[in-house]
Amino acid sequence: MIRFKPSYLALLESGELDRRIGKLSAILESCELCPRRCRVNRLAGETGFCKAPDTLVISSYNLHFGEERPLVGPRSGLGSIGTGGFGIGDSKTGGSGTIFLSYCNLLCVYCQNFEVSHLAQGVEVTTERAAEIMLELQRKGAPNINFVTPTHYAPQLVKALRVAAERGLKLPVVWNCGGYENADIVKLLEGIIDIYMPDMKYSDTKPAGQYSDAPDYFERSCEAVSEMHRQTGDLLLDENGIALRGLLIRHLVLPNGLAGSLKILEFIAGRISTDTYVNVMSQYRPCGMAHHYPGLGRYLSPDEYYEVVEATRRLGLTRGLQPKHLERF
Repeated sequence: MIRFKPSYLALLESGELDRRIGKLSAILESCELCPRRCRVNRLAGETGFCKAPDTLVISSYNLHFGEERPLVGPRSGLGSIGTGGFGIGDSKTGGSGTIFLSYCNLLCVYCQNFEVSHLAQGVEVTTERAAEIMLELQRKGAPNINFVTPTHYAPQLVKALRVAAERGLKLPVVWNCGGYENADIVKLLEGIIDIYMPDMKYSDTKPAGQYSDAPDYFERSCEAVSEMHRQTGDLLLDENGIALRGLLIRHLVLPNGLAGSLKILEFIAGRISTDTYVNVMSQYRPCGMAHHYPGLGRYLSPDEYYEVVEATRRLGLTRGLQPKHLERF
């Protein structure tokens, strides 16, 4: 049996966690939590590109069975369980303990969670309440606490994590982000986050700028992912196949090759590790404002998807591919 202790507990015991919270919180006075570096004073009520306030806003939280298998737990064959609102489901075991944060630092025009990211559907919560949610998810049987779209709330989430840890939280924490991260902030999260799960969305400047207003996306995401891997390494699983620590990358294939998938995969295989768990996702559909953008107004075709799967297989990045995907070749 693999013995596991979340890394944030050691930082709590040493006092380092408090020092990190101080550094992260100070950044809110001139916000540089993401590569946009808006430098607004969020503590004074100013907002930047993401529009997020200085208070946590949570859209929903639940035991989620639609995440990657290493995050889900023993009931991974079931569908998603949860209220769909501000609460959790009634499962007694398994299901990633997802906490969906409102607002976003990318605001992709095709976002499938448009109401949460663009329209900021959600409820403001205190640090105490956020900690209670983590502990509630732990009691319900979640194998991890999964912060979804957390980048713009790094200080607030670490504060809440500290409170939860003092009260008995002992689960690995997942940083489930869009991949547009400030590597300096990621460095401040070392020893706090156990599992990094970034997207790698684009390799080309033009679509990154047009669809997410982030022409420097690939450069910044490569920096961040490299730092994430340096901290945690390849994905470590327990004897039940549940993730304890490491890096898991998501890549959503876009129609018409707009994501520049091959360059992303070559970066992962050549600069990170061929043992990286890469989830090549096929679920693109025109959401949000996608119909207003040529090339995004249709579903992904099977041929487009399997072309990327084949490239993933050819590069040796098979760890995150499902058997049904490999059967085609």
